[in-house]
Amino acid sequence: MDHLLKRHYDNLQPFMHEGRVTVLYGPRRVGKTTLVRRYLQNQSFRTLEVIGDDITVRNLLSSQDRSAILAWIAGYDALFLDEAQRIPDVGWALKLLIDARPGLKIIATGSASFELAGKVGEPLTGRQAPLHLYPIAINELRMQPMNAHELSQQLPDYLVYGMYPEVRVAASAEQKQFVLQELVSSYLYKDILEIERVKSAKLLSDLLVLLAFQIGSEVSLNELATQLNIDVKTVARYIDLFEKSFVLYNLRGFSRNLRNEVTSKSKYYFYDTGVRNTVIGNLNSINLRNDIGALWENFMVIERLKTRSYRSVLARDYFWRTWEQKEIDLIEERGGKLHAYEFKWSPKKNGIAPRVFTDTYPGSEFSIIHPENFTSIL
Repeated sequence: MDHLLKRHYDNLQPFMHEGRVTVLYGPRRVGKTTLVRRYLQNQSFRTLEVIGDDITVRNLLSSQDRSAILAWIAGYDALFLDEAQRIPDVGWALKLLIDARPGLKIIATGSASFELAGKVGEPLTGRQAPLHLYPIAINELRMQPMNAHELSQQLPDYLVYGMYPEVRVAASAEQKQFVLQELVSSYLYKDILEIERVKSAKLLSDLLVLLAFQIGSEVSLNELATQLNIDVKTVARYIDLFEKSFVLYNLRGFSRNLRNEVTSKSKYYFYDTGVRNTVIGNLNSINLRNDIGALWENFMVIERLKTRSYRSVLARDYFWRTWEQKEIDLIEERGGKLHAYEFKWSPKKNGIAPRVFTDTYPGSEFSIIHPENFTSIL
């Protein structure tokens, strides 16, 4: 269904380079396969499309049998390898293909960055073009087209149901809920449980629920470990797996000058607010919620991530807080300058940068972002 939506990478041609693998990373069900197929349909070259779940493909590509692999791809101009993270040592197989046939076009997709990056990264150092595809971005909705007023009118729906393609084209609230429940129950933990062989789906679920209630707040791994009755190292490992499988995004504290700046903890945001709300079982409309401020913050942190990624903006992002509770939601360090953003759901809430921040970091920029001006930073 997501063929109805235009995507940032609809034209992959600029990212196809001879002697390099185009690797498309991203969460499950964000449209990676559809996007690649849509691109290939408009090309004249002959493509072999395979999936890493295919045991025959898996055995062949992990065998490192050069003659067998080259015979398998003979006569094709391009290879589309979906779910590449399922194939052991897939990076070496792709390197073999590039070395033997430098003109071969190769596109690989993966929903688990920890597995695909680990298996692809070392063999293909300098030989891959990594791209990240996220749930639908506000800037992609502008391509539909939608103007700023229409986007603002739809914000409550985006905050509650999120930005997954299937959600965005669903015709009713009931259909959106069905899509999200299927996504969370069938796909959210799949890579972690299968690839990393984590045994307890319930423990993963319980941890994610605790984190879902803490979006926008600093997280104590010790407190989580106590609540779940497991050790801190296990909590840290599971959170790391959630990050690497595109469920959670880690925002660390910023500090450069002040002793009283808090940097030891992280904040965790969900790549999609609809997934977050489904995890805690709350898909109520915004007028029935008490977490709208945290949802707005989560939404905007991730939208900025999408914008930076799609526009190839080099930046580091943080939150900022002092022990005296002075805080800023998002700090971006880019171009040698600090850009600070405070996210307020109510346009009536005015504010200025904390004096201690502007005094410590002169020349930094500060903006209050609310539903009436949010498109200005996207």
